[in-house]
Amino acid sequence: MQQMLSHMRRAIDDYHMIEPNDRIAVGVSGGKDSLTVLAVAHALQRFYPIPFHLEAITLDMGMAEMDFSPVAGYCRQLNIPYTIEKTEIKQIVFDYRKEKNPCALCANMRRGALNTAAKARGCHKIMLGHHYDDVIETFLLSLLFEGRVNCFTPVTYLDRMEVTLLRPLIYTEEKDIQKFATKMQLPVVHNSCPAEGNTKRAYAKTLLTQLENEHSGVRQRLFTAIKNSVNGWHA
Repeated sequence: MQQMLSHMRRAIDDYHMIEPNDRIAVGVSGGKDSLTVLAVAHALQRFYPIPFHLEAITLDMGMAEMDFSPVAGYCRQLNIPYTIEKTEIKQIVFDYRKEKNPCALCANMRRGALNTAAKARGCHKIMLGHHYDDVIETFLLSLLFEGRVNCFTPVTYLDRMEVTLLRPLIYTEEKDIQKFATKMQLPVVHNSCPAEGNTKRAYAKTLLTQLENEHSGVRQRLFTAIKNSVNGWHA
């Protein structure tokens, strides 16, 4: 926990993510990343010099066999308000439109639904579970498939929605999140998405592993390049 807190606090401080009395929603998919954000932010809340309010929101996308009751129990244990927002995203993306490349549409619909749910709860900031590896993978995806040097930013203000997205795990590697989730016995919910493991992001993850095996330190060099060259990454 101390290592995770150190990484999160550094990201929050570097990019001025939290202001006094912010109402912050954590987007909790049930995966290890979002549950780690929730657990570490809750621990940080107890001693961080700037007071802030935390809530948790899960989008129920209509996927079969995804039971969020363990997540609800965990939130009760932490005394964090928890909302499950039911949607028809799965039906729209996979059943009605039968998208061959569903990830982009699904992501857009999830973002819209989460932003709306957060605002309905009086939260104008949302913490997401994007981590160090996601940063590099997103950069590679943009470079290889869009022909752009681009990546999401640590803090993203959506002026149309008047919502700010926060990514406090950007300095935390996925392997450390996995160890943390296992050690803390976080109630991870299996993702039953039909596209799971068969996406461009999965390809980028495999490619990055291969590059790191062949050229030790390439992940760190890519992360440094992103911080130095992508708009919105200058602390």
